[in-house]
Amino acid sequence: MPGTTARTPADVGRYVSDTWRDRYFEACDAVYALGAPALAEQDVETSFGTTHVYHYGPADPAAQSRTPIVLVHGAGSCSAMWYPNTPDLSADRPVYALDTPGDPGRSVQRAPLHQPEHAAQWLEETLTGLGLDHVHLVGTSYGGWLALNQAHRRPGRLASVTLLDPGGLEKVGLRFFVWIFISLFATFAPKALRPRLAAWLEQPVLVVPELRTMIRTAVRAYRIRRPAPLPLSDDELSTIRTPLYLVLGKRSLLVHPQRQMERVPRVIPGARAEIIPGTGHGPQIDHAEEINRRMLDFMASVA
Repeated sequence: MPGTTARTPADVGRYVSDTWRDRYFEACDAVYALGAPALAEQDVETSFGTTHVYHYGPADPAAQSRTPIVLVHGAGSCSAMWYPNTPDLSADRPVYALDTPGDPGRSVQRAPLHQPEHAAQWLEETLTGLGLDHVHLVGTSYGGWLALNQAHRRPGRLASVTLLDPGGLEKVGLRFFVWIFISLFATFAPKALRPRLAAWLEQPVLVVPELRTMIRTAVRAYRIRRPAPLPLSDDELSTIRTPLYLVLGKRSLLVHPQRQMERVPRVIPGARAEIIPGTGHGPQIDHAEEINRRMLDFMASVA
């Protein structure tokens, strides 16, 4: 992988140094080891840079022919964050986990893609490069905005879309950024205090040592250069015809769960929406077994 150079555009994410990049990769690999082992990794060239992809798959030959799942992670992270989900999901059907260019990970960004049309083009080119014509797209947080944007702008390859406490439904408020800041500060707390802080903040990062190290290293190693995405309007959402499943944490600080629980099925024909108690912004981590089952049931229902 090429190192950073002085010619990197100002609005493109970058590692601060090769040394910090390598430290981050080491931390990521420790998190990947908590999930299913990848069958393969590959790099897909797009107009915006190289997308690094992890491929997981079932042992059952019959399951290998099912419509695959494509996972898109949240901002400031990489596809290692799906470690609680890859074992169950990949036992049922093929799974592809993307490292989004512009976030820390093994993808290499060369051009900005935060504009909605560019983001949709990037994902379309990535799916084309993987040879995937029909997929179940799953996105969380910023990855939820990418999935929602894809359903609005480039839905042709989508069998379904699952949104896990996603961006793109309302403007990101101050309360979310405060939560992010406090959560990051809490990663430096003494070990004995972390379980209590994790429960108070709805932040599982604090009690998974490998995940905590990965997040802390990402903050030191990588500079994200993009604005928060603008939410989709009711008119934009109403164009979506892809089967859609919205999962919200009851104590989410990114969205107002009850408001979106009522809005999304009203605006998007046939959309399903659920609020998960006992969790905030990371239901797929806090309640991995339950969310995995719900996602797979939804995908089977629209197959």
